[in-house]
Amino acid sequence: MQHIDKPWGYEEIIETNPNYTVKKLLMKTGNQCSYQYHEKKKETILALEGELHIVLKDRVAVLKPGETMTIEPFVEHRMRAENEDALYLECSTSELDDVVRLEDDYNRS
Repeated sequence: MQHIDKPWGYEEIIETNPNYTVKKLLMKTGNQCSYQYHEKKKETILALEGELHIVLKDRVAVLKPGETMTIEPFVEHRMRAENEDALYLECSTSELDDVVRLEDDYNRS
């Protein structure tokens, strides 16, 4: 398993191959990832612990443990942990570098 520290928490790549990628991610309380979209990557999110807020262009979805959401390519989104740490799985297609950042709290391009 590959552990990657992020400014908002961390991600662990559990499996990656040409067909799919599975990651476990921790979003720390009060943090959020980039507001972004993917041109090819499709991802399904499974909340494991805490409440995960998924900010979309027109709404905010709150996932509780056991709940899922699929995000299609070109859907603008970001994950946020508002009141507690949020642990979740991301199962996606394997375009790991397919990220178009629209906003970023950590000044990443």
